[in-house]
Amino acid sequence: MAINRNAQPGQATTVIDSGFDRSSGPGPHVMAADTLQGNSVENTAGESLGDIKAIMLDVPHGRIAYAVLSFGGILGIGDKLFAIPWSALTLDADKERFVLNVSKEQLESAPGFDKDAWPSMADLEWAEDVHGYYDATRYWEL
Repeated sequence: MAINRNAQPGQATTVIDSGFDRSSGPGPHVMAADTLQGNSVENTAGESLGDIKAIMLDVPHGRIAYAVLSFGGILGIGDKLFAIPWSALTLDADKERFVLNVSKEQLESAPGFDKDAWPSMADLEWAEDVHGYYDATRYWEL
């Protein structure tokens, strides 16, 4: 199993894979964003934290800024959305899931938003607060 624990310059997230053959097509290090939507997110204790609804890009700088996590609710009704800094996530390609190092209680207390009232994700003050909450590397500093 290859685990990249130390982010290199320009790399924002850790990828776990079992020796993927990089010479044959797309894989866990370069993927289409839509293939990650719907992936489950668990914490390090193996508890479900929801699933990825969207991946948000910083278009002018060509970087992934956030994954939007849906947590709670039933069949998408009553769920709360969270902007999770990309650097706070670990992609476990072997299990086709993401891992986020927070408890359910920490997630419930995290800054979130409703599906009909998204924050201005380009607001630097908001971005600082979100990255600070998850103690995550700020994507604009990579």
